[in-house]
Amino acid sequence: MADLLLKSPLPYEPKRENRFILRFPSELGINEWFVETAARPTIKINSVEMHFLNTSTYVAGRFNWDPISVKFRDPIGPSAAQALMEWVRLCAESVTGRMGYAAGYMKTVDLEMLDPAGVVVEKWLLVNSFLTDVNFGALAYTSDAVANISATLRPQRCVLVY
Repeated sequence: MADLLLKSPLPYEPKRENRFILRFPSELGINEWFVETAARPTIKINSVEMHFLNTSTYVAGRFNWDPISVKFRDPIGPSAAQALMEWVRLCAESVTGRMGYAAGYMKTVDLEMLDPAGVVVEKWLLVNSFLTDVNFGALAYTSDAVANISATLRPQRCVLVY
């Protein structure tokens, strides 16, 4: 048992859930400090079953990157609701019913994990992401909680840079 403890590196420093930055393209006006929580990318790889006689073997099939949930704080100014709604309008304009071109609403978002000194130790590129769900949250006279906005980012693909 003691042998197991000796094999772990002594200067071990784990990545922490609270040390991250989600960076949006500057033209969207979504500040990094709006973000309260975010999920890291998740990939699903289908398995394809190949039948032969009375047995089966499997190979990898298509893969998908799952949507990423993000929770935003909504300050009075600058307004996170306004910035997110402007991104939504690039995809679907609710007043006129017009839809946008993918080249206009798909954006690359950076997800960076930091070490204790603030240096980026893990970087994901969420390539060609767009908003699929935006929930502007509930209000209640009995609560003094901060207003939040929940959104879902749909990346076309995710790239772990380092």
